[in-house]
Amino acid sequence: MDLPVVWFCLIAFLWLGYLFLEGFDFGVGMLVGLLARDNDERRVLINTIGPVWDGNEVWMIVAVGATFAAFPNWYASLLSGSYLYVLAILLALIVRGVAFEYRGKVDSLRWRRWWDRAIAVGSWVPPFAWGVVLTATVTGLPLDRRGDLVGGPLELIRWDTLLGGVALVGFSLVHGAVFVALKSAGDIQRRARQFAATIIPVALAPVLGLVWVLASRSGRGVVFALAGMVIVAAALAMQRLWTGRPATAFALLGAVIAGTVAVMFGGAYPNVLPSTLDSAYSLTVWNAAASSYPLQVITWVAAFGAPAVLIYQGWTYWVFRKRIGTQHLPPVHVP
Repeated sequence: MDLPVVWFCLIAFLWLGYLFLEGFDFGVGMLVGLLARDNDERRVLINTIGPVWDGNEVWMIVAVGATFAAFPNWYASLLSGSYLYVLAILLALIVRGVAFEYRGKVDSLRWRRWWDRAIAVGSWVPPFAWGVVLTATVTGLPLDRRGDLVGGPLELIRWDTLLGGVALVGFSLVHGAVFVALKSAGDIQRRARQFAATIIPVALAPVLGLVWVLASRSGRGVVFALAGMVIVAAALAMQRLWTGRPATAFALLGAVIAGTVAVMFGGAYPNVLPSTLDSAYSLTVWNAAASSYPLQVITWVAAFGAPAVLIYQGWTYWVFRKRIGTQHLPPVHVP
């Protein structure tokens, strides 16, 4: 297999890892204002992702960095065309990270409420913006012969890209609720399970609509098969939640996002960024790729570095695998 094809698959896998891991991160942040009833329960929600949220964001950094190294033309056209959306994502992530660290620094209800709002905003904005950008990536942008975006940032706003944004928000919300049901104890665990079981049909409906639209545009049998897998996995996840089996539902939600990413990137292949003006202007796996030598270098780097990172992150999840409840919270210590 050609190295450009290998790296196209690897970048799709990196986005899958990011959307799966950061998906429940974002969902927990959304639930801080929806599920928790008091400050202790909000602390429980934040502590469920406290040891892992910053590590999960590394997947996004690696995905974007791999795109820059392996497909510089793809990186240049996509990031320059969507810079306002990426800027909004980065600002939201910065505010969210600061809020996690600062909400407990002052023993004041007003202080904590402001930072809780910051966590909520920082958790709702990125999945919606990433959904718009990634959907635009696989459905196409108005690119000219030089790979430049014709128009402005609003060219990314279409009904299909908005559907992608809503789909990722819905997935993250239910994914986060199931994660809380697995990682918490007591009343908040019960409410998280009930919340997930209640919203899952509405939350996953945009995801199913998105994969069906992308499969229909692709017209390939294998992409339709992947879309069918997403539908079956979503139906099984609903059934498992309704019968009180959140662990199986969590795994099935992983199958839902895996199938969705496969439909998105598989349906676009061999294009990495189609042009809606003229198919001759589309960026493909081959005309957007770096030369052979850089691809060989980053392949060797990834071969040695990726297993170490995966082992370390897996070890982190294993160490912090136990449930947490309000009874496990230490007393509040503030200056």
